[in-house]
Amino acid sequence: MEALNNSQETLPQTAAVSLQLLLFVDKRPYSAEKIRQIRSKLKELPTPHPVDLHVVDVSEQPHLAEHFKLVATPTLIKLFPEPRQMLAGTNLVAQIGNWWERWQRSLDDIAAQTVPEESKPSNPAHPTEAIEASPTSATLASVAHSAELIQLSDEIFQLRQEKEDLQEQVLFKDRLISMLAHDLRNPITAVSIALETLEMGFNTEASELPSRFTPELMAQLLKHARTQTKAVDRMIADVLQVARGQGAGFQIQPQRLDLGDLCYDVLSRLNAQVQRKSQQIEADIPSDLPRVYADPERVEQVLMNLLDNAIKYTPVSGSIRLTILHRTTQKVQVSICDDGPGIPEENCDRIFEDRFRLERDESKDGYGIGLSLCQRVIRAHYGQIWVDSVPSQGSCFHFTLPVYRS
Repeated sequence: MEALNNSQETLPQTAAVSLQLLLFVDKRPYSAEKIRQIRSKLKELPTPHPVDLHVVDVSEQPHLAEHFKLVATPTLIKLFPEPRQMLAGTNLVAQIGNWWERWQRSLDDIAAQTVPEESKPSNPAHPTEAIEASPTSATLASVAHSAELIQLSDEIFQLRQEKEDLQEQVLFKDRLISMLAHDLRNPITAVSIALETLEMGFNTEASELPSRFTPELMAQLLKHARTQTKAVDRMIADVLQVARGQGAGFQIQPQRLDLGDLCYDVLSRLNAQVQRKSQQIEADIPSDLPRVYADPERVEQVLMNLLDNAIKYTPVSGSIRLTILHRTTQKVQVSICDDGPGIPEENCDRIFEDRFRLERDESKDGYGIGLSLCQRVIRAHYGQIWVDSVPSQGSCFHFTLPVYRS
């Protein structure tokens, strides 16, 4: 903010009241010329009073612009004498000329009523001191103070938001580390057991091997180790994907895929979890189901997440249903339903948000990122994912994938 102090004559201290003007401009090329024209006009107009013109660039002082609720530039605001007045438009020079005489009369009236204080110096060699003691300086100080308060309020609000975001991230990372350490233990233990068993087979004479230690068993152990290694890799990939955030690109490598075979493979890998809870999984997969155009690893990730959730929330001896429908000529729909507690209606959309967890799930295993990742995967395939749920009656998660076109 810069100021122009314009006074045609030195006044006694009793008349040290000045015309206070604020000129709001932007960085457009003609702004400099507009400032020059207004300065020239103020110097030409007759006045016995000081004139303070403060030029404000709205891009550098947005809080002042907000304080005065500006809607356009250039705008000239008369701060003092009161009442405050706002002039806008391209003809500011002409408007100043029209209002000048009235502004001067108001200043004369205020100057006539001003009574000097004996404690103030009578030497007018320092007009700045007189202006600082005048009502006009108080007006400008009030405006600056209000603008500063607005700015501080905005900064405090922003800092609070940043603080809340950081606290949420710290809590999420703490929970993530705890859950990841817990979930990694199972597949790593399975890989270790498989490798130890294989090592025992290679270090033992063929005649001493148990009869069940066949080439088929060794192949099964190797497959199991590979599967568990992929599970670990998937967990790490999930965490890294969340760390990159929503804005990061989600890469898929779609290909011709037999969705039915993939579903059966995932179900077989989850069989041990299902048996531990004495649950039943019913699979309705048509034999004439068309191939889909999708990334096998990513779709497997979605199936594992949804089925794992279904197993987790379905009670002991409950049932889970996996159904695939050739919904249209262009889409195939997969539905996974459970007999769990269901999801409150107001949360059915929010469960796909990053890190969102229902209050009842705070004590359960999981990162709160699985459904969010499922949504990203399906959207990357130009499909849809949603949930139908009734509290205490279970939930059905549905997603669609595009049919493969040769």
